[in-house]
Amino acid sequence: MSKRQQTWTGWGQQTAQQHYLIEPRYLAGGGDLRHVTEYLHASGWIDNTPQNSGSALVFDSPDQTVRVAYQAPAGWQIHGVAQDHQPAWQVSLTAQAPVEIVAGLTDALTKPRSAHAPNVWAPLTQQRWSTETGQEFTAVSPRRDAFVQYVATGPDQHWWMGARNEHGAVWNLQASPTTPLHLMQGLTEALADPLPVMRPRGHVPPSNRIRTTSVSVRPDELRAWQQTRVTSARATWGSAWTAARARAGAPSRFARSR
Repeated sequence: MSKRQQTWTGWGQQTAQQHYLIEPRYLAGGGDLRHVTEYLHASGWIDNTPQNSGSALVFDSPDQTVRVAYQAPAGWQIHGVAQDHQPAWQVSLTAQAPVEIVAGLTDALTKPRSAHAPNVWAPLTQQRWSTETGQEFTAVSPRRDAFVQYVATGPDQHWWMGARNEHGAVWNLQASPTTPLHLMQGLTEALADPLPVMRPRGHVPPSNRIRTTSVSVRPDELRAWQQTRVTSARATWGSAWTAARARAGAPSRFARSR
């Protein structure tokens, strides 16, 4: 079964199934890829996943300037081409990055930019993450099990983000210094969000650093929650990508894979 078709145990059944609310969310594990892909699809993105691709996913923006790809076991590769005054950029996340955090970036790709200047660090400090300055600027979660860092010196400038539990690193992210700041802010908003995320039985990480709350959920409730998210995407995607297509000289770089 491909990752595109993958479902959690219980989604095809009619009786309530045991799930768990997990906090902090950044230690919850990867999750269901449809949290990302169904939102992109509803936002007008093009599914260019090659046939018989196994565990791969490829989605391209409507103007063909941004690609979101997933390949097991490596994880996510998200990149945009150079256009106007924006250089090319790239973000890589390992496979165990929670989909809710990945969606902080991918959702932001589908929405109009705010008129306010982005602030990557504000969502973290608002949730009492501590900041450290030096050759790098770093924010660390209150329990010191997640971090965001910007390496601003030397030839290898980049963003670095990740989380760890008592067993070691759980996931990490690396982003080019040219990554648009509103996308990085989308990531930090999702990372610092104090709300728990849900995982089905059998998909809870073995860690004493997480807190879990058992809940019973019917498959139709899961689909209703996801449908609400999809409906929200459909309501907002048009204005964002109509504006993008209207930009003079917007390039089209990604050839379809099918």
